[in-house]
Amino acid sequence: MTKEIKVALLAIVAIAALVIGFNFLRGSNVLSSDRTFYATYPDVDGLNVGAPVILNGIKVGQVKSLELLPDKANIVRAAVELGKNVTVGDSTVASLGGSLLGSKTITLTLRPNTKNFTGGEELRTESASGIAGMATALQARALPVLTSLDSTLRHVNAIINKDAETSIQGTLLGARGSAEALQKLIESNQRNINQITSNLAQMSSALNKTTAKLDRIAVNFSQLSDSLKEAPVGPALRRLNATMADAQTTVQGLNRALNDQKGSMGKLLNDTLLYTNLNSTAASTNDLLVDFKANPKRYVHFSVFGGGGKDKKTKTEVETTTTKPSGAKTSTETKTTVK
Repeated sequence: MTKEIKVALLAIVAIAALVIGFNFLRGSNVLSSDRTFYATYPDVDGLNVGAPVILNGIKVGQVKSLELLPDKANIVRAAVELGKNVTVGDSTVASLGGSLLGSKTITLTLRPNTKNFTGGEELRTESASGIAGMATALQARALPVLTSLDSTLRHVNAIINKDAETSIQGTLLGARGSAEALQKLIESNQRNINQITSNLAQMSSALNKTTAKLDRIAVNFSQLSDSLKEAPVGPALRRLNATMADAQTTVQGLNRALNDQKGSMGKLLNDTLLYTNLNSTAASTNDLLVDFKANPKRYVHFSVFGGGGKDKKTKTEVETTTTKPSGAKTSTETKTTVK
């Protein structure tokens, strides 16, 4: 093989690789066995070669080429490549639409077909509708609004920047003054701060000691609770109940004895004759004491100095008064004794 033939073969291979690579970069695989179909639109509105073909949200193909047809009022014919696993026919609709981000796609809608296509046929087409159409209309309406909003924000930003610069400077100056005042306050009260810190340390130490005491108290309470839990409370309560029952029986017996008028205690409490006699005796004793204080010589007579010897005599008079239970005096008797 001559050198010229080798160069020619190499050039042919390079050209073929260039064509295949160019088509691959455009989204068209020369070696692929995908079928090609055609769809005609009056306006593709920015549809590009390589745009995806969507079926139920999944990419099943792509746009292979776009051709303008001058003899048919400049309509656009799009060549669409579809995989072998996608079955299209005379009822399949290729709708041109766009996503919310602005990219254009072709969406397939499968319907019952009377004839299945094998490749090279013309698909039915529809204009943008549904969500894609709404997205396109919304995008067209939103662009002027966004432009106006951007201009407004720029003006507002310019106004805010002038006022904000002055405000920020004033805020920074105020913050610096506050920091300096705080520093001076800390320096002037350093001794107090140190004292407060020392007091806090002492308080913390005291709290630690108190915590240890509280722990011991808690342990003591726990032991006391355990002791009370193990103590024979039931027998003690039964004995207490028995003692209370005996005391109640004793009180009931005493109450019956006091209420019984035949017994000594009952007569003492219920018989009015004893009360009347005691009252009369007290009145008589009181009268006797009053009379004794008023006339002492009536009851006692004695002489320290007198006739002496055997002829000395002492005369004593005793007066006795009898009083009835009603308090009336009945008789008085006077006795005189000479010694």
